Amino acid sequence: MNSRCETCLYFCYDAEYNEYYCQVNLDEDEMERFLRDEYRACPYYRLEDEYKTVRKQM
Repeated sequence: MNSRCETCLYFCYDAEYNEYYCQVNLDEDEMERFLRDEYRACPYYRLEDEYKTVRKQM
């Protein structure tokens, strides 16, 4: 898969399990397509932009 999970807004850390995971809620059909690797890039990818709020304040 051609995605950059580390920079995605939905990529989160779970301290209890000590691992990272994707927070996107997929239905059964979407999960099957995702696991079969039918996507060239993740359609749910959103760049985590920590400066977005700062730009709005200016």
